[in-house]
Amino acid sequence: MTSAIANSRSAQAKGDTPVLILSEAEVKTCIDLRQLLDALADGFEALSSGKVVNPARPQLDIPQAGYSLAMPAWMAGMHLTVKIVNVFEGNIARGIPSHLATIHLFDPQTVLPVCVMDGTYITAVRTSGSAVLSVRELARRDAKVATVVGAGVQAGQHLRLLPLVRDFAEIRVVSKEFADAQALAALHPGVVAVTDIEAAVRSSDVVCLATHSYEPVISAEWVRPGTHVSSVGVAPPGGELPLGLVGGAALFVETSDAFAPTPVGSCELAGIDPETGTELGEMLLGVRPGRVSADQITVYKAMGVAMEDMVAADLAYREAIHRGIGSVASL
Repeated sequence: MTSAIANSRSAQAKGDTPVLILSEAEVKTCIDLRQLLDALADGFEALSSGKVVNPARPQLDIPQAGYSLAMPAWMAGMHLTVKIVNVFEGNIARGIPSHLATIHLFDPQTVLPVCVMDGTYITAVRTSGSAVLSVRELARRDAKVATVVGAGVQAGQHLRLLPLVRDFAEIRVVSKEFADAQALAALHPGVVAVTDIEAAVRSSDVVCLATHSYEPVISAEWVRPGTHVSSVGVAPPGGELPLGLVGGAALFVETSDAFAPTPVGSCELAGIDPETGTELGEMLLGVRPGRVSADQITVYKAMGVAMEDMVAADLAYREAIHRGIGSVASL
């Protein structure tokens, strides 16, 4: 009898399941940037406390085209979250982003799908958000000049977020093509496009690297004492961050996985002892120190972790439910 009941239950149809669908435009309206920074800070603390299930991401390579990553995460109080992000550099020539993503939320009790949302904007804003969170926590309190290196999606998000964490007297943007820097600066009041990257870095308190460069875009010698440098670019086998800077600064990462081989870890950190890096969450919890002096150079190197997608998607989903945003489809 027990076996018959079990077989009957296993044969039951799932039935139509209502799933909330959120477009890119709807997701944008549902994420408050200040709330995002605080949610990321809480997420990093939970990550370093072992409260987040955040497995290594598998990578599917498509020859001569790009790659696809699956990024799952979960913690108590959240939905099971899975992001699929596809990175195809050829998309830029087609006039669409190189990084395209969707995020899927599942009920943690039944694992039924709850929501499917665009993840392209979330990927951009949570990546820049983690870097700017590092600025909030590690840059000198009297930091007045910031330089963003790059003129793509990540650079644009940095320019939106930086004014939220410091009262900068000047924010600059510099790019390989000056016209690109000018075009980006024109979208952000008060931001100045500059041509001389060395002079900009040498006179900055905060330097944010946001490129897709396969080689360092700045020299370690340009970075003056007391500067905070963040780097979010991912371009194996090289990378935008100079190794000489990593060795001479206090290094901060999302998790110790940053020292693992790519695609999980950062190519710039290959071969470096993981003990030399401090997780942002450890610093936020007070387990390990952050900035210890006004002259110390601090460096934050990001790879992107699924926890960031989880907390950003949770913000979007909760706000969408509260405001009645989105459409419903049956699966």
